[in-house]
Amino acid sequence: MNEEIRNLKPKVLWNNFADLNAVPRPSKKEERVIAFMKDFGKSLGLETMEDEVGNVIIRKPATKGMEDRKAVVLQSHLDMVHQKNNDTNFNFDTQGIEMVVDGDWVRAKGTTLGADNGLGVATIMAILESNEIEHPAIEALFTIDEETGMTGAKGLKGGLLKGDILLNLDTEEDDEIGVGCAGGVDVTATGTYTEAEAPKNSTTYTIKVKGLNGGHSGMDIIKGLGNANKLMNRLLFATKDFMQLAKLEGGSLRNAIPRESVAQVVVSSEEKFTSAFEKMKKEIISEFKSLEPNLSITAEKNNEAIAKVMAEADQKNFLNVMNAAHNGVYRMSPDIEDLVETSNNIAKVTVENGNIKIECLTRSSVESSKENLANALTSVFELAGYDAKLAGDYPGWAPNMDSPILKVLDNLYQKMNGEKANVAACHAGLECGILGQNYPEMDMISFGPTIKGAHSPDERASISSAQKYWEFVLEILKNIPKK
Repeated sequence: MNEEIRNLKPKVLWNNFADLNAVPRPSKKEERVIAFMKDFGKSLGLETMEDEVGNVIIRKPATKGMEDRKAVVLQSHLDMVHQKNNDTNFNFDTQGIEMVVDGDWVRAKGTTLGADNGLGVATIMAILESNEIEHPAIEALFTIDEETGMTGAKGLKGGLLKGDILLNLDTEEDDEIGVGCAGGVDVTATGTYTEAEAPKNSTTYTIKVKGLNGGHSGMDIIKGLGNANKLMNRLLFATKDFMQLAKLEGGSLRNAIPRESVAQVVVSSEEKFTSAFEKMKKEIISEFKSLEPNLSITAEKNNEAIAKVMAEADQKNFLNVMNAAHNGVYRMSPDIEDLVETSNNIAKVTVENGNIKIECLTRSSVESSKENLANALTSVFELAGYDAKLAGDYPGWAPNMDSPILKVLDNLYQKMNGEKANVAACHAGLECGILGQNYPEMDMISFGPTIKGAHSPDERASISSAQKYWEFVLEILKNIPKK
């Protein structure tokens, strides 16, 4: 299946991407891909090292005639988001990604593709192994765990890198040059509830919300897509007088808008429950019909006997918390048109065996606004008696419109494409802000090929864009300024 991918142009890019995608590389389980990348560097006879947190650095000298140019750090992250459709049988820990060509797009069969940030990694690999590409001295920086904590970027010590310019290959629109990004913080609420005896002569129902688009909790948050956890809560709230919650599981990863949620409830009055449920279902589907055409909401009887349910007072408390906790865009940037400044994703909710856990990712390009929203969420959770903790805080990347490398890329893009690039900040978390803390003098920029649907099984990479992007990379390396 992946042989079709290997024949795409530029072959050097797609072949390396296919090699990379054969290696399982979930966040926090990057041992195999770290070993793969170290073996790759050593096989080329290049200086290769792994730092104390697992980042891999490979150094390649400048090609003849380019020795007087500024040294460049080419940077991408090794890990990928693991999401699959509910009906897809796939083990990310053991299987390589199965790819297919669909017109101008490369997709995966029912899973995320890993183009984020695998195409960036493959680009760097192609440059490292080439004997023909002109380039200055290169430090290839392959970071780990970008998707679930940015611990690779955070753990990279100052002084390891000697480069003057950092090219981050993690932007997802080929006409965009990234100059800034949002920071983020994980907000997690945990609580307990009293388990009560399920009423006798009651009926068990399984409620399912599925078929949502999902997507990147930063880049796609502006679209107003359905969040499975918030939609499930609306259904539970509408039927609260006729059911008791026994179990709930919604969402999976903090940086992915949740696509599915499943709840088990015990129903005392089927007629009243069904009436209230169908009314709310109809309202939700009507609200989201243009954004979420594949949304499916069902409530089906099952024969599973349930002994314990959430006590009435605790259920009221939980549903109120889920109503009050903010999800989606919180504030738009007053300075940059159409840029989300601050947002929150209620990413994962688990209710089972007397325990409640609510996991969020709060993003902002303004530190004070990020803190404000995190405090607002903490207040909601603590007022309900839950324990709220903040973790994984990372800074945003402030735009530098006077950046010398920005001027190089801006001029080259216009010369090659006959139009100006979109110079913009994004509401995703790039590693530049973190890396800049230990390397404040390094001139940084971000760009990449067009990738759609990142962090969801609809992730796809444009073939024609990859060709355009590859040519842009080659021209950038030729035009790196002199020292």
